[in-house]
Amino acid sequence: MSAKMIRVGLSIFAVLATATVVVAHGDVAPQPVNTDALPAVGEDWLTSNPYREDKAGHEVWLKAVEIGSSGFNQNCARCHGLGAVSGGLAPDLRLLEAAEYGDEWFVERFRHGYTQDGTTKMPAFGDILGQKAAWAIRTYIETRPEDGALDAHAKRLHEIRDALGSGKVADSNALKKELETIAADVKTASGAPVADSVAYEAARLLSDHPDTWKKASEVLTVGLSATQ
Repeated sequence: MSAKMIRVGLSIFAVLATATVVVAHGDVAPQPVNTDALPAVGEDWLTSNPYREDKAGHEVWLKAVEIGSSGFNQNCARCHGLGAVSGGLAPDLRLLEAAEYGDEWFVERFRHGYTQDGTTKMPAFGDILGQKAAWAIRTYIETRPEDGALDAHAKRLHEIRDALGSGKVADSNALKKELETIAADVKTASGAPVADSVAYEAARLLSDHPDTWKKASEVLTVGLSATQ
């Protein structure tokens, strides 16, 4: 058996094994997700994510990550953890492989919810939020970095954060390229090719305009705090 197949098996096992201990969602009403900026996907529910970069293109993928982040934090983070980092009581959705079998598990649970012994552990989101929101959230989840993905770069990212925050930047283009290099080294837990890490976010924001230095510094501050 290949190392990848072993990894896939362990990932799916970890998700399914914890699926029976999802904390109750309670009476919190699902919050609507504005998906107007995303392409239509039709009425029939798909079994694979249509918003991956290799299918939809870079700009659509980025927009799906952005919308999915908002949708996840409004509707899913209460049980599945901020940034999709589970505290252990709910499945760590980052472990769902970024492939069709992971998609099928996700969309089935998203559409129909989960009930155990007559108690709703997760409400059915499908009819309320719709398919576009489902795939946007899926896109966001599968781009989340794996645990410890930034550890090797934390010291340097703090230094870059401080330099940007001070407003004393000699070469913002050089810092942007350095952040892009760091971002390319960050791995996802799902096996997706690009991790939407704080390094990636900061690099996207950064330009030679001082206003972007502050924004990138703030992104790094929040993101680095969340990983500690």
